[in-house]
Amino acid sequence: MQPVVHLVVGYCCYAAYTRLDRGEPPSAAPAGVAVVGAAIPDLLDKPLYSAGVVPVGRTIGHSLLFAVPFVLLLWLLARRFGRARLGIAFGIGYGSHLAADIPWHVLSGDYDELGFLLWPVTPMPAYTGVKPLGTVPGVDIEATTLWLEVVIVVVGVVVWWLDGRPGLDVIRRTLER
Repeated sequence: MQPVVHLVVGYCCYAAYTRLDRGEPPSAAPAGVAVVGAAIPDLLDKPLYSAGVVPVGRTIGHSLLFAVPFVLLLWLLARRFGRARLGIAFGIGYGSHLAADIPWHVLSGDYDELGFLLWPVTPMPAYTGVKPLGTVPGVDIEATTLWLEVVIVVVGVVVWWLDGRPGLDVIRRTLER
């Protein structure tokens, strides 16, 4: 999945949580924390891969063996400082990243690429990239997971817009300084 799509999925998952929990759209700070949480697995793994420290781009940050204790620790710290909502937002964002990486491999039958979930206990082969989903009937065009990712981004932007664009005012104020 493309990194920007993870950010959108993280926001949408947190927005769904706040609607179910409080019946309202998310506020800026926790929504931003959810988006940051959704970015962390790639922000950890991609530089390590580029530097040659790990063999593939989905290892430490994408492994449940690291993610679960890390998210739990951050949630406990946030709770200790009276900011439990931020800890929850981070956990939802981080978890959404890992969960969103699973369907493409299942749909394409590349089950061995799910090794990232328990890395280093399970091997993680090189990521094969965009997955084919089949051809569009009548036009002979191959549909790929990238098509679905575009739909996810469009839907996510619409959700964010309808939620009142949380965080946009913070960005505007920062740019005006």
